[in-house]
Amino acid sequence: MLSHSHPKPSRTGRPRNAAADEAILEATRASLVDLGWSKLTMGDVATRAGVAKTTLYRRWAGKNELVVDAVAVLFDELELPDLGSLSADVQAVVLQFAALLERPETQTALMAVIAESTRDEALRTRIRDSIVDRQKRLVLQGRQRAQERGELPVEQDEATAVLTADLIFDVIAGAVVHRALVSAEPVDEDWARRFTLLLLAGLGAAATERRPGV
Repeated sequence: MLSHSHPKPSRTGRPRNAAADEAILEATRASLVDLGWSKLTMGDVATRAGVAKTTLYRRWAGKNELVVDAVAVLFDELELPDLGSLSADVQAVVLQFAALLERPETQTALMAVIAESTRDEALRTRIRDSIVDRQKRLVLQGRQRAQERGELPVEQDEATAVLTADLIFDVIAGAVVHRALVSAEPVDEDWARRFTLLLLAGLGAAATERRPGV
């Protein structure tokens, strides 16, 4: 995504307590693992976090918003290392992503909000804003480094550059999530290497593509 900041509703009164927020989000993930989406309640989360239920509602309007934020902070742990080449950087972040998806709280929370979002447009929008758009920062960082190294050309057309970044994100996220959570196959170093070769070959082809009228 493009920013690390968490969306916060406008409010008055006492400032938020970072420690309380962290405890609430951790309790939310634990509740999801233990109870599942359908049985999770704001009351259960409040009890686990050791706060009043009103504290939750001052921060989040309901369960949907709370769970998305609990998932989003996990994805904010992802970082793009600078290993000297685009290939090495991509492989490293793919393996990081896969390791994150191996965690029970990530699996349960992510699958739950995705399933629920098919029936809730507002939830789908929040997922896009709080998780997807924030994590596109990794693609933008990686592409900029690769361009500075001369590994990728600079796209002069801004609209095309945005579309390319979206496509790269979709390919990486889609492939890793499908491999890890749908196919339940390992995302190991060999798979990450082969996937990266395929991805970079595709990027090379896209860079040399001539658009109609160009």
